[in-house]
Amino acid sequence: MSNSPHSFPKALTWRKIGPKLILYPLLIITALFCLGPFLWLLSTAFKTGENVYAFPPQFIPNPISFKNFLDVFDIMPLWTYIYNTIYMTGLGVGLNLVMCTMTAYPLARIRFPGRNFIFYAIVSTMILPNAAGMIVNFIIIQKMGLYNNMLGVVLPSAISVFNIFLLRQAFITIPNDMEHSARIDGAREFKIFYSIMLPMIRPAVATVVIFDFMAFWNSLIWPVIILDDQDKYPLAPALQYLQGTLSYNFPYIAAGTIISIIPMIIIFLILQKQFINGMVGAVKG
Repeated sequence: MSNSPHSFPKALTWRKIGPKLILYPLLIITALFCLGPFLWLLSTAFKTGENVYAFPPQFIPNPISFKNFLDVFDIMPLWTYIYNTIYMTGLGVGLNLVMCTMTAYPLARIRFPGRNFIFYAIVSTMILPNAAGMIVNFIIIQKMGLYNNMLGVVLPSAISVFNIFLLRQAFITIPNDMEHSARIDGAREFKIFYSIMLPMIRPAVATVVIFDFMAFWNSLIWPVIILDDQDKYPLAPALQYLQGTLSYNFPYIAAGTIISIIPMIIIFLILQKQFINGMVGAVKG
């Protein structure tokens, strides 16, 4: 009776590789299923008008046409809408970073009476739907003279409860020794906050940037309520206007939508590593 010296390693190797051979194809299929609507939208953006209604449907356009992207810029002042969106998004993300970090830091690192009560009171407002505050926000914006002004669009969303929660959890995870060493060296509170604490929560800050960028870039209802001049519209309302004007010209609508999606994809690809680390840190915290 002979024992094969290679039987055990083969069994061990199969035990490691076997689950991956099943898991990875399932993950690929799931990813393609989730990407399906986007891939079909991308395919439609490169089609001519006749190919949209072709049967059987063409997933790969034949011929591939870039004319839709050029025509969209001729049909509507897309550069103006892109500038408005960049301005609104930059202003909104900047205000959120400043106000949320400066709110989360004392709630995490400074001991004062009622700190936990204030934090729980802030977090409890997350149960309220966003639509519940629209009337109040509209009245306040109108009283402040910010109607038909981009600042009036950004101001009600200039601070996010979710961002405060996320950043507070990140601040809590920083070891106290870092703070104590800075205080021994004579650093003041703002110096500790800006030079020590903020650099150590870069993943959480990147997560806030991604979430806020997506929220402001895709903002649709509130800009329409506040802005009376269509020339001040950001991309999302402008694309709705395009959809109404060209109700059945799906290649133009798809091309405009793809143009609006590209910046979000770029931002996520740049910050994806920090984003994942930030979400993991928030869960651990």
